[in-house]
Amino acid sequence: MFDFDTCNEARLRRDPAYDGLFFTAVRTTGIYCRPVCPVKHPLTKNVSYYPSAAAAERAGYRPCLRCRPETAPFCPAWKGTRTTVERALKMIESGALDSGSVHELAASLGIGTRHLSRLFARHIGASPVQMAQTLRIGRAKRLLDETNFHLSEIAFQAGFGSIRSFNAAFLTLYGRPPSSIRRQRIL
Repeated sequence: MFDFDTCNEARLRRDPAYDGLFFTAVRTTGIYCRPVCPVKHPLTKNVSYYPSAAAAERAGYRPCLRCRPETAPFCPAWKGTRTTVERALKMIESGALDSGSVHELAASLGIGTRHLSRLFARHIGASPVQMAQTLRIGRAKRLLDETNFHLSEIAFQAGFGSIRSFNAAFLTLYGRPPSSIRRQRIL
């Protein structure tokens, strides 16, 4: 957290560089704002500063209806549904769809399967399953290029459920089996 003078100077300048980094609470109104709020500046003697919107709310202040401090930059609400997609992507990268279903992924995010699919279509342009498949193929391609593991070992380490799905994914994407991709690397 910044010192009082730094926060006060940033508030008086309405400096956007500090937006979301601290919040101004006004004792006389019981409201807290972002440093860029366009309202008339309160007297310095009536303000205090908090490092987060949650801290200001915990101290008994309510959010300003004009600058909407609860949606300041760096807050999950500011990013909106992109936060949900980012969480889903992290879970997919960790293998959530290698052993689980889209329904289980959506349930762990607290949303429905159809809504998750809509969010992926809007933010990613692909479905969760397509994203998982792309990540699996990327992992497999790296293992093909960097190791001498047997193809079946690569398939399972990359997250494929079977050798058949591993081969089918490479045939669909590259038009050739994974063994031919490895052979090209050796030549």
